[in-house]
Amino acid sequence: MNSQKENIDEELDIVEKVWTNIQQEAQHMSEKEPMLKTFFWQSILSKNSFGEALSFQIASRLSSEVLNATLIEQFIKNAYENDPNIIISGAVDLSAVVKRDPAVVYYSTPLLYLKGYHALQSYRISHWLWQNDRKETAYFFQNLISTTFGVDVHPAAQIGKGIMFDHATGIVIGETAIVGDNVSFLHNVTLGGTGHEQGDRHPKVHSGVLLGAGASVLGNIEIGEGAKIGAGSVVLKNVRPHTTVAGVPAKEIGLCKSAMPAMEMDQNIGND
Repeated sequence: MNSQKENIDEELDIVEKVWTNIQQEAQHMSEKEPMLKTFFWQSILSKNSFGEALSFQIASRLSSEVLNATLIEQFIKNAYENDPNIIISGAVDLSAVVKRDPAVVYYSTPLLYLKGYHALQSYRISHWLWQNDRKETAYFFQNLISTTFGVDVHPAAQIGKGIMFDHATGIVIGETAIVGDNVSFLHNVTLGGTGHEQGDRHPKVHSGVLLGAGASVLGNIEIGEGAKIGAGSVVLKNVRPHTTVAGVPAKEIGLCKSAMPAMEMDQNIGND
């Protein structure tokens, strides 16, 4: 019980750390670039919390003729109020991007500019809607996310925290897929089925996995903890934990040098 409380406190600390850094960066950048002062004010400095800033970003991007930004923001705020873990996941995801992407220097960068981060946080809203038996609205959000960001994640899919969608374009995750914590996706990754089968038909990706660009993982198979999937691979069978696979169809290359390839982001498979 104490361990669970400690984990919650630690995650709440991450939210506060992320928000403090974002505010400080926005203040600095608004002074450095006066022409963008209004942009930073509207996006960050006028907001009272990380959740407010995040909901503003998502709503602004998903706004459409059917649902304007104000209405979408109401959906998001309702989700955040009923499930604060969505905000925690958003902060942990953002920290993951800062740690793993060498091109990202500021905490504010994913929040303001990275569509992979925006797509993932938008999915979290559609997933909440799905879980609360609002499937029609969840499907509506899924369509908005797909057309806006080029990322198609079924709202029923289960995705953990500390997730990174790097570049993100073309990522597809099916209905019965399950993704653990601290997983990194490169662009054009598919977690899909193998045909017209019904029921539980999508991959189960455990924590710490790195999925290389263009990898297709197909069927109800297990990708073990800390595995690495080489770019362009087609994976049709279970992958053992801490193992590197590559090729079409994918075959074992060796054991991963890192226990958590998702954290290292080293896509080189020749040295494993």
